[in-house]
Amino acid sequence: MGNAAAELRPRPTFELEAAELQLHGGPVAGVDEAGRGPLAGPVVAAAVILDPERIPDGINDSKVLDEETREFLYLRIRATSIVGVGIADVKRIDRQNILHATMWAMAQAVAQLPQTPKLVAIDGNRAPKLGCPSRTVVKGDARCLSIAAASIIAKVTRDRLMVALGAEHPGYGFERHKGYGTAEHHDAIKRLGVTVHHRRSFRAVQLALGLITEDEEVV
Repeated sequence: MGNAAAELRPRPTFELEAAELQLHGGPVAGVDEAGRGPLAGPVVAAAVILDPERIPDGINDSKVLDEETREFLYLRIRATSIVGVGIADVKRIDRQNILHATMWAMAQAVAQLPQTPKLVAIDGNRAPKLGCPSRTVVKGDARCLSIAAASIIAKVTRDRLMVALGAEHPGYGFERHKGYGTAEHHDAIKRLGVTVHHRRSFRAVQLALGLITEDEEVV
């Protein structure tokens, strides 16, 4: 399983977690999100505490894994690790904006863990307010094994939600493009209109609704 891109890139390691465990003890959680960019659907965050003795083989940044591999690893991570998931729906995204909704989902994912981590390693350069120490790791899903595991949980969870939306709203292709602004998706919006699952705070959706013109900016 896997693809050529996954084989060529440097693989994430357990070095950050191992050093933290040795210095301060654990547990150490990795956090990542899926779905900041799409025009529709929720943003999903996951927090994962890997068991150092039972780390599944093949964990990598979800973006370089094919769907079959992600689904397999999702099940393996769920079976061997402690997992929390936070989901910010479209109403929250439109009310708070996508950045704040993402931070909220990350905090929710950590809150869902049955034990408080000694450290939370977060993908990117922004961290939500947590009740425990955190560290941001730029491109963490390609560098840190716990973050990569979280990226897989978040991605598969969100993809499953979008497949369900595809069945609920036939014709939009949610099951294929997962809400991203593909040509198929833009064409579906033109033909079928905007659903309740579309993010009205996003420029492309506001244009489709006639709320702004091409020359105006989204506030």
